[in-house]
Amino acid sequence: DPCAQHVLAMMLALGRRLLPSHRDQLTTRGWGYVERRYESRLLTGQNVLLLGYGAIGRRLVELLAPFGMNLSAVRRQIRSERGIRIIPEEAVSSALAAADHVVNILPDNASTRNYVNARRLACIKPGARFYNVGRGTTVDERALLEALRSGRISEAYLDVFETEPLPVDHPFWSQPNCYVTPHTAGGRHDQDTAIVKHFLRNLAAFE
Repeated sequence: DPCAQHVLAMMLALGRRLLPSHRDQLTTRGWGYVERRYESRLLTGQNVLLLGYGAIGRRLVELLAPFGMNLSAVRRQIRSERGIRIIPEEAVSSALAAADHVVNILPDNASTRNYVNARRLACIKPGARFYNVGRGTTVDERALLEALRSGRISEAYLDVFETEPLPVDHPFWSQPNCYVTPHTAGGRHDQDTAIVKHFLRNLAAFE
């Protein structure tokens, strides 16, 4: 739930241009009325591609359902799922080309390291947005930075990185179309209590 809500929050914030408006509030206090109104987008009818589909992906699909978005996911096990189209790995290039939002929730393993590389980023629809709440090792950060600088990726929201904490001189911090949070997508105020309760339920089931 926390990771899924985090992605939804960033989708809405980017679509409704909340972050640039907040930046203006802190700096120039400019009244970008026309610019902000015409930059704003609705989620309705947009295409979302999930890289990986587990518990976070299932919850995100539930949260996105009311917006009437077209939802797809790439995963190795090709079986039908409610509310989303599962596509095979060999179709990922065409899926990337159609996506307005690419959400990376891949785990870290030998087959996923640098999965989001220069070749796959080149397949992404120009102007799409990229989100990573999976693992930093699954993204070629240099290639992503180049895609952001060229405008191939219009904006990226990143919560996880290959090196954490993200070094203070890393270019992601100063890239204007990149938004960073410090690996907090999975956080919640009562997370320790929730973890203990989850453990106790599992222990009872085990016993």
